[in-house]
Amino acid sequence: MKHLCFLAVILLMACQHTDNKMYQTTCAPGNPPIAPKISHSTDIHGNRLTDDYFWMRLTDEQKSSRSPDEQTRGVVAYLEAENAFTKSAMAHTDDLQDKLFQEMKGRIKETDMSVPVFDNGYWYYTRFDQGADYALYCRKKQSMDSGSEEILVNGPERAAGHDYWSLGGWDVSEDNHLLAISEDTASRRIYSVVFKNLDNGALHEDKLEGVSGGGITWANDNKTVFYTKLDPVTLRSSQIWKHRLGTPQSDDIMVYEEKDEEFSTGVYKTKSDKFIVIVSSQTMSDEYRVLDADAPDGEWRVIQPRERGLEYQIDHFGDKFYIVTNLDAKNFRLMQCPLNQTSKENWKEVIPHRTDVFLQGIEIFRDYLVVQERKDGLTQLNIKRWDSSADYYMEFQDPTYYMGVGANPEFNTSVLRYGYSSLVVPISTYDYDMSARQRTLLKQQEVVGGYDQSVYASEYLRAKATDGTLVPISLVYRKDLVKKDGSSPLLLYGYGSYGASMDAFFSSTRLSLLDRGFVFAIAHIRGGQELGREWYENGKLLKKKNTFTDFIDCGKFLIEEKYCAPDKLFAMGGSAGGLLMGAVTNMAPELWRGVVSAVPFVDVINTMLDESIPLTTMEFDEWGNPKDRTYFDYMLSYSPYDNIRPMKYPNILITTGYWDSQVQYWEPAKYIARLRQLKTDNNHLLMWCNMDAGHGGKSGRFEALKEHALEYAFLLDLAGIR
Repeated sequence: MKHLCFLAVILLMACQHTDNKMYQTTCAPGNPPIAPKISHSTDIHGNRLTDDYFWMRLTDEQKSSRSPDEQTRGVVAYLEAENAFTKSAMAHTDDLQDKLFQEMKGRIKETDMSVPVFDNGYWYYTRFDQGADYALYCRKKQSMDSGSEEILVNGPERAAGHDYWSLGGWDVSEDNHLLAISEDTASRRIYSVVFKNLDNGALHEDKLEGVSGGGITWANDNKTVFYTKLDPVTLRSSQIWKHRLGTPQSDDIMVYEEKDEEFSTGVYKTKSDKFIVIVSSQTMSDEYRVLDADAPDGEWRVIQPRERGLEYQIDHFGDKFYIVTNLDAKNFRLMQCPLNQTSKENWKEVIPHRTDVFLQGIEIFRDYLVVQERKDGLTQLNIKRWDSSADYYMEFQDPTYYMGVGANPEFNTSVLRYGYSSLVVPISTYDYDMSARQRTLLKQQEVVGGYDQSVYASEYLRAKATDGTLVPISLVYRKDLVKKDGSSPLLLYGYGSYGASMDAFFSSTRLSLLDRGFVFAIAHIRGGQELGREWYENGKLLKKKNTFTDFIDCGKFLIEEKYCAPDKLFAMGGSAGGLLMGAVTNMAPELWRGVVSAVPFVDVINTMLDESIPLTTMEFDEWGNPKDRTYFDYMLSYSPYDNIRPMKYPNILITTGYWDSQVQYWEPAKYIARLRQLKTDNNHLLMWCNMDAGHGGKSGRFEALKEHALEYAFLLDLAGIR
């Protein structure tokens, strides 16, 4: 009782954080906060859109100010009030949350090390010390047995004193003596780069600001670095700069600027180390330019000028470029061309287009070409010798799984490194001898406390959508707790955007649900790319609603097939998957017992109209440009924020981050405020805003588990499992 009273005081204090009545959140202890309504209208295509919560949007300058204005104080007070209300509403699950957190943390091997990767004379690996949230990034010369360890990046030391720390990337110079490190301490995905002398461990005076996470690339002269710079407002990766070690950033030279706001750009080095590559991409088009890595002051040349609808990616081997492209090939094909004749007229086919196989990418070795494909929703690897003496597919046993080519920096080897997992098989790293056709398990994720794979079952099903399309579903459950008699709780996860395929992989965290009788399922809905390019195209733009109806139909199918109790179906999605959650709760609110929506993209119209917001211009080919009446009308018909109406909604938990640069915090904040205004039920409507984190949540391998514990406690409590 004292605990609840204390929470009520905290809630009241949060509600009274600002003394300006215009922005003052009202609430009484034990009741949800009510955000003030300040009318704001947008006129477009003959429509007047009214947004009473537009005031919740703050600029970065407002959020960062040491002397916040009245609006900023009002927004922070509202977010703190929501947090206090969520804490109060979930207080009865505090013990469960703590138990879940300790379970999840207890399954993680605290002292752990990755499988070393050999590159340019050194073995590279990461390891965790006991209890550490952050990793050590290390290497040993020539031999793991006899070499002495060098710590390249000390995660715990670099993170010390910061509420958030993320390593964006690091790159070692060709001579192995210098290291470039990019890191973010604000959770905005804006990185700083520092340089380290690996001979003595000293940091150079050089520092680069405003850099994207992974865009650091050394030229072969060991003193020139190319990096990607962000637009300070939209955070679009828009410029490539050249930095000479030992000079100030103000002396750096911009070598390329991407002026088309629908494109973003980046820089990397080919596996052969022969070329520095600049890539400019948007949803429907790519353009690559290359530079001799031995001549950083030389001239860049374009491989193939951009064309609307032409996508391609390049790799280099010998005297040819190899090109994966959709040129006259919806599911992509593999081409090659001479190094000095790179326009598409000179491309010659290596692997033809196939209507039933999606070509995802390639990995090149001296004697072998590895082709990663997707067929019937599952990834497969085709191993080919360049001399055509071998051409075969590797075999995998699980009905649904995740498989991906790992780090393979060496050319002169017949061994392929790849990762494998399924819903029941912990994440595993293999070396595969392509000549002997033998695989060696190097490491499998250890579940501390023991894990018996035989207790669990995974299945691969297909649900019939409203239009007759068969939609794949991957699911897992514990065989002794789930009887498939229509009595079990089930969590259905979905994403369905950007052509991202949601593969079935193992999660030790998920065991806390499975071991309490939950079924976990992934709906491989249209908008992803599990069944090829057409699967993606049938879930975007003016076909976006297929994503939502597929998910609803998968939920109904699982109830009909008795994997789930009709009153115990739950849904979860994040980011664009949060858009999915918002849409399906508007379209079929009665279907879901509860919904967890993480960093949700729910205010589609307002966001896509504002080209100053990160990602907006680059995503017109995903959602459409609302300045076009056709796309505006369609987006307005499904935008979750714009389609809230007076009716009963399921229990909902929303999570967000105050510093999120991908889906700004004000989208879920406005969304929950409007839901409170219009919904007609007494179900839970909760939001947790992490005031220190961004799109990915808390940094550190343990801190993030606390939000998972909150989400799982929310689900278990609603399912009556305490």
